[in-house]
Amino acid sequence: MAATTDIFAGFIPLTDSAILVAARECGFAEEERIALSLIRETSWANIRDRIAIGHFQAAHMLAPMPIAAALGLTPLSQAVLAPMALGLGGNAVTVSLALFDEMQAVNPVDMLDPASSGAALRQLVRQRRDTGRPRLRFGVVHPHSGHNFELRYWLASSGIRPDEDVEIVIAPPPFMPDVLAAGRVDGYCVGEPWNSVAVASGAGRIATVKSAIWNSSPEKVLGVHADWAGRNPETLARLIRALYRAAQWCATRENHAALAHILARPDYLDQPASLVIKAIDGSILGGRGARSGIAFFEPFAGAATFPWQSHALWFYSQMVRWGQVAHTPANAEAARRCFRPDIYRAALTPLGGALPGANAKVEGALKQPSPVGATAGSLVLAADGFFDGAVFDPDRLDDYIAAQMPLRTPSA
Repeated sequence: MAATTDIFAGFIPLTDSAILVAARECGFAEEERIALSLIRETSWANIRDRIAIGHFQAAHMLAPMPIAAALGLTPLSQAVLAPMALGLGGNAVTVSLALFDEMQAVNPVDMLDPASSGAALRQLVRQRRDTGRPRLRFGVVHPHSGHNFELRYWLASSGIRPDEDVEIVIAPPPFMPDVLAAGRVDGYCVGEPWNSVAVASGAGRIATVKSAIWNSSPEKVLGVHADWAGRNPETLARLIRALYRAAQWCATRENHAALAHILARPDYLDQPASLVIKAIDGSILGGRGARSGIAFFEPFAGAATFPWQSHALWFYSQMVRWGQVAHTPANAEAARRCFRPDIYRAALTPLGGALPGANAKVEGALKQPSPVGATAGSLVLAADGFFDGAVFDPDRLDDYIAAQMPLRTPSA
């Protein structure tokens, strides 16, 4: 019998760690001869640093984090690859009860309509500015995070200047409800269950969700140390196959209750299963997700685990937009190369599933579920529209960045 390989992987206590957890707990990793050890961390900075110094071979990772490493934006920078995504969506913007009530008073808030909540917030931001009141403060989990970029995108598209009209600060995901309850922030963008925890405790209300700001949008990836991946291509392929099968299991409705109870355990999220399941089955959307065509968190359907290079380039465009890095052809290429659909396809082709035939796509172009070219069989992608109607064509990256840059300029 072939030897079992030890893999140590870091994770943050979030519902979207589900695929890694299921791979370990449901035997998918073991079936691929992998002894998968999951190490819980509190902050994304710890995940970043521990994979850089070799404590972890792999990690549940913020999708922009490998890009930041490739661009030299992180301490202890080491090459990190993203050969697989760990699902789509999964975040929300939660605000304090006081701010939610103020927003409701000026414009009815609908979490599935980011334009409505954004319009309400814009009025309040202007009122504060005109009356000399302090700026609203919002928390995100890391500067190089989808949370930071989706919050900024929503604010900017709503007519709010993220670097002038509000203050954005950093806090670890599990601390967000406490930071809100203590009045240190007025709102935050985070993954589940930390929005539901604030709602359940009476500290906040959900103003909008990531999957409404950008349908079918990327969130976490499997991050692997590039040197380790280069030395162990066959082991990495086995890990990807285990995670892919775990994603299928997580997406099956009959497994949702079991998954919620696994994730709820003290060694994972340490929260009641009744809160954890809200993200898994979409009930966090109040029963409206299916009717609206919005999935709060999607672990498998519609190529949810495929590492689209257009996702990498969109994150890169936001790093440029908000002044984290200069836009150059070399930087754009470094960002694109972090996401590795070639490794993904090589690992999963033996399973015979339908995998995307292209490495990138025009983001925001699909207004409804649509078939796309696949390596085998048929593949349907879900709608992927941005709430403001924008489209991101990775082949027109320069134009997209140029069009967005004026939004950073302070208005009169």
